[in-house]
Amino acid sequence: MTFIPKPRIDLPTDRLNAIGLRQRDYEGVLSTLCAGCGHDSITAAIVQAFWELAIEPHKVAKLSGIGCSSKTPAYFISGAHGFNSVHGRMPSVATGALAGNRDLTCIAVSGDGDSLSIGFGQFGHVVRRNLNMLYLIENNGVYGLTKGQFSASADPGSKAKKGQENRMQAIDPVATAIALGGSFAARGFSGDRDQLVPLIKAGVRHRGCAVIDVVSPCVTFNDHEGSTKSYAYTRKMSHKAVEADFVPPAEEITVSYEDGDTVPVTLHDGSTVLLRKNDPDYDPTDRSTAMQYLEKHRARGEVVTGLMYLDESLPEMHDVFGTADGALAEMAFGDLNPGSAALEKLQKGMR
Repeated sequence: MTFIPKPRIDLPTDRLNAIGLRQRDYEGVLSTLCAGCGHDSITAAIVQAFWELAIEPHKVAKLSGIGCSSKTPAYFISGAHGFNSVHGRMPSVATGALAGNRDLTCIAVSGDGDSLSIGFGQFGHVVRRNLNMLYLIENNGVYGLTKGQFSASADPGSKAKKGQENRMQAIDPVATAIALGGSFAARGFSGDRDQLVPLIKAGVRHRGCAVIDVVSPCVTFNDHEGSTKSYAYTRKMSHKAVEADFVPPAEEITVSYEDGDTVPVTLHDGSTVLLRKNDPDYDPTDRSTAMQYLEKHRARGEVVTGLMYLDESLPEMHDVFGTADGALAEMAFGDLNPGSAALEKLQKGMR
């Protein structure tokens, strides 16, 4: 595959972030996706979010599997470490990468086929292990690379471009992540960047596995009347349960809100997520309430968006396994290889 670099024109009026980089410093090569693809809108939201967070590109690891969605890491943060893995096996590669260097900021981009079909088992285990990563699913309900067959996220009753009706139940990645004991579960829409950018920023700063399911219409195979993953349907049936704002850590954070309207949640790094409850009965910190809420609105055919569940108290994978505080990639050889005597002592303890 040939990648075409974007033309680079720096203007004196370009804004710089806290580390002196322009937003285009977080871009990648030109997209080869179909014009109007929702995935490109998600890419733009990722670029904006990482630029605003002022994360150094070389401290980012971006991973993917196989599919249209898994091509998108080539389109953002060209200075990051990247790995395009085997179909459905991206979580294993991410686990290995973060086991070796826990100091990397990891963003994993997948699709409904890559995560909910062939990679469903791996998706489940990386959520329950609470690996410190942003797990972003670009969800269009079809297999875009193989001519638009229904994927596991296609809603029952939705119709394919040629008129076939899907009769199987859909897998909801948000409900699945919550049911698996996940610590962060959200849903966005590629056509709503104002909501999506704060969700991505909160997911990046969350200490654990932050799953964001993004409805991303496929303009070639799934943007027609009868599809529940089209632009028209999502805009019509979108139901915002929670709207999120992200406040980065600073010496002083001042927030003004009315009691009952906004709930501030402080993340591990000191940043704050402001949750505005559009529905006064919804509690994004209660697991059972979130599941019931999702099911109630699913039955109505509504696409619920926002930060659906958040638990900052769950231990991250390194906490569970008691690994070293520093990155293995930066440790001295003697610390990584203490010698045969230490190995013999370890083996005796296992007898």
